[in-house]
Amino acid sequence: MRWTALFLSALVFAFVCPPAFSAETTRATQILDRLKHANDWRRHVMVVAHRTGWKDQGRMVRAENSLEAIRNAIALGAEMIELDVRKSADGTFVLMHDDFLDRTTTCRGETKTRTVAELKNCRLIVEGGGIVTDETVPTLKEALLVAKDRILVNIDNKLTAAVLPEIAAEARAFGMADQILIKENLWNERRIADTRALMAAVGPDVTFMPILADDAVHDARFMAQATGTFGAPAAELVHWHADGTPMTKDGGVLFSAKARAEAIRGNWHLWVNTYPIVNRPPGMLAGGRGDERAVLDGLPQESWGFWIDRGATIIQTDEPKALIGWLEENGYRIPYDLMN
Repeated sequence: MRWTALFLSALVFAFVCPPAFSAETTRATQILDRLKHANDWRRHVMVVAHRTGWKDQGRMVRAENSLEAIRNAIALGAEMIELDVRKSADGTFVLMHDDFLDRTTTCRGETKTRTVAELKNCRLIVEGGGIVTDETVPTLKEALLVAKDRILVNIDNKLTAAVLPEIAAEARAFGMADQILIKENLWNERRIADTRALMAAVGPDVTFMPILADDAVHDARFMAQATGTFGAPAAELVHWHADGTPMTKDGGVLFSAKARAEAIRGNWHLWVNTYPIVNRPPGMLAGGRGDERAVLDGLPQESWGFWIDRGATIIQTDEPKALIGWLEENGYRIPYDLMN
């Protein structure tokens, strides 16, 4: 009942006090408004395209971390893309998930041993079918330019945290500091203090989000501290699932009534990851209720719907097309053009 009352209060506020947009409003600024004002938008579920959105109905249909996939995510209406960031041998930020080039390109060897010029000879592959695309390894700058004013960017930094100020500076040079989101795992006071120092170097114009996993975080009060310290608009929540164990029945401590109440008090989103991990149990990050349950088993209510019922308003998925379609069919999306 307490969660229901809090939710209804937020819902009434959303209708009474709609956000105001400037004459320079872009789709990205509208998305950012929904990200920054969670309590105004609890009726709308935001979608993050993991690895830029490379799957459809369980099949790999696009090269991950590709410009083509970014454009597709924008066309689908996703709010955010995830970009995996590494560095070339000559210090250029590039998009690449793995240490090695072998799985996703026509080249072999470690990403960090190739110059950006050499990486521009490595054509991206659609994994699974082995289809070679015309696109080569993108730089972060190229990806940011495609995303500019159109979609937010979730940075998955594959390097040390020390490079985050450099990544922020690269986005800032394009006037995009407010379009990127960076994140760190937090589990104790020391991690919070270290991350505060890091964010001081990154700059106040970049959004930070904590990652909180339920093997280390068990207290809704720490969730409030981890978000409140940084004014974070969301918390990426991991509910671990072990092989051979039942699917979660309640969402765990990070999606408890106390956690949801803290999210409303702090005006931040609960973010769930439903994408699968290769060679790991289905729904490993989401209590067994991941994309596979929704798409392969044909039971989206038991996956995406389950998490929405427990307060999730951001879902990171490998299946942006299927998820957005299901959300729209079930009344969980508010079209952006209604706000223009």
